[in-house]
Amino acid sequence: MDNWQKVYDDTSEHRTSIVKSILEDNDLNPVLINKKDASYQFGSFEVHVAPDNVIKALKIIQDDIDFK
Repeated sequence: MDNWQKVYDDTSEHRTSIVKSILEDNDLNPVLINKKDASYQFGSFEVHVAPDNVIKALKIIQDDIDFK
């Protein structure tokens, strides 16, 4: 997983989980990484994908996901 790329980050675990789920539905095998500090409540959650899937993942996030 050393070469995997971050395609999404947010302070909301819920929104990040939704992104991960949608990318899973598209067979991109994303990984959710918790970079939030439990003690001080700062940081974020990140979704990473393999380098070969970065462009596809970014397109899906841009075109298909809207949290408004």
